[in-house]
Amino acid sequence: MKKKVITLVLSALMMTGLVGCGNDNSSNSGEATLKVGMVTDSGTIDDKSFNQGTWEGIIEAEENLGIEKNYLKPAGETEADYLTEVQNLYDSGYKFIVAPGYKLETAIYKAQNKYKDAKFVIIDGEPMDENGNYVVGENTVAIHFAEEEGGFVAGVAAAVQLQSGDLGFIGGMELPVVKKFNYGFQQGVAYANEKFGTSISLKEENMVYSGSFTDTALGQQLAAQMYDRGVKAIFAAAGGVGRGVITEAKTRVVNGEEVWVIGVDSDQYDDGIYEGNKSVILTSAIKKVNAAAYQMIEAKLNGEFQGGEALVFDVKNDAIGIPDKNPNLSDDTMDKVNEVLNAIKADEIEVKTEL
Repeated sequence: MKKKVITLVLSALMMTGLVGCGNDNSSNSGEATLKVGMVTDSGTIDDKSFNQGTWEGIIEAEENLGIEKNYLKPAGETEADYLTEVQNLYDSGYKFIVAPGYKLETAIYKAQNKYKDAKFVIIDGEPMDENGNYVVGENTVAIHFAEEEGGFVAGVAAAVQLQSGDLGFIGGMELPVVKKFNYGFQQGVAYANEKFGTSISLKEENMVYSGSFTDTALGQQLAAQMYDRGVKAIFAAAGGVGRGVITEAKTRVVNGEEVWVIGVDSDQYDDGIYEGNKSVILTSAIKKVNAAAYQMIEAKLNGEFQGGEALVFDVKNDAIGIPDKNPNLSDDTMDKVNEVLNAIKADEIEVKTEL
C-alpha cells in the first residue's frame, strides 16, 4: 500500500474538530466514555520529551473531552513486549490506542489487523509489515512531523542570538526523524550566516549520533567533549541522552562558563533551570505531539477519524517551530525567527529533508 501523506489543517491547534470527511462516520454521542490507552516506547512517561508530550495531549483530552485514559510501559523493547501491552489495553476496554515512536511500527501493523474494532494512532512512524512495507490500516492514522523545519528555525534562532562561534548537534539513533532535525539545523545556520550576517560554524566533529535515546551519562560525556572544544550551544535531539546534555550545561554554567542547550520535541526551558531561576535552554525545536494526540482523539469523538492516512504536521499549520516564549532570545532574534517562519509558510524558503 502506497503511503498517502496529507497536511492536517489545525485551528488554533486545539479545541476544534478536524475538517473534512473521515473514514469513521460514527459519533461517540450516546455511547460509553471513550477509553484511550497509550503504549510508551523506550522512554518513560516523564521523559520531558516525546512520551511526555503525547501523554500531555491525552491528559488534555481527558480534561476537555471527557475520555478515560491509561498508559502502559512495556517490559522491554521487542515487538512482543509492545503487543503484550496493546493486548492488555484492549482487553481492558481501551480501544483507542496511541503509540508514540517508530519502535512500535511492526507491533501496530499486527495490532491493526488483529483488533479490527480498535483505533490506532502511531506518532512518528507507520505500521510496517514483515517485509518492510508501510501499510496504514483503515483503523489507523500515522502522524509525521516536518522535523527539518523545526531544526531550521532553531538553527536560525541560535545563530542570530549567539552571532558567532561553534554550535554542536547530538542525536539519538541515526534515524530519519533525527537526521531531519540535524539537516534542518545545518540549513538554518547556513541561512542565518547568509541572510543575517552571522558567523556560526558547525564542524563535523561536533555533529554526532549517540546511538541511544536513554543513556543520560553518554549525553553528558558527549556534551563535555563538545563544550571543551569551545562549542557554545548544543542541539540535543536525543530523548533521555539530551537530559545528560542539559545536566552538563547546568554544571558548567554554575561554575561560571557560558554554554547553552537547544531542546527538542517540547519546550525544555524548565528542565534547564538552575540557581537564580535561569535556564541553560536557549530555545527548543518543538513538535506539538500533544496536539497530534489530542486532535486524533477529538476526531474520533467527532466521527472524523481519518483512518488509512498518514498526516504531516508542519510549520504551515503551526505544529512545528520554537516556543512562543523564549526568555533567552532577544526581541530582534524573535523578529528574525518570525520572518523565517512566515517565509516558510509562503513557500519562499524550502527546507530539505536531506543534504
